[in-house]
Amino acid sequence: MRYLAVTRSRGAAWDHSRDLDEQDAFAEHASFMNALVAEGFIVLGGPLEASTLLIIDAPDEQAVRARLAGDPWTKMGLLEVTGVQEWEILLGG
Repeated sequence: MRYLAVTRSRGAAWDHSRDLDEQDAFAEHASFMNALVAEGFIVLGGPLEASTLLIIDAPDEQAVRARLAGDPWTKMGLLEVTGVQEWEILLGG
């Protein structure tokens, strides 16, 4: 089984004085991301210390970037894609 491991980092617009769920347009971002999960595009995901890890079922990096461009937080400069790597599950999958 092959997926893409995607990292997103906080962009220039991120307000470090506010928690994740206190950032502008949090509800819109969460709704967008939940829709991607519901359709199977995002398999797993969540925040790390200063970034986010997403496991995505997509054909390539271009497809990932195109879909995440629609995230309100991408448009607002709160999150940006910083890495896309192929990930093959060898254990537990």
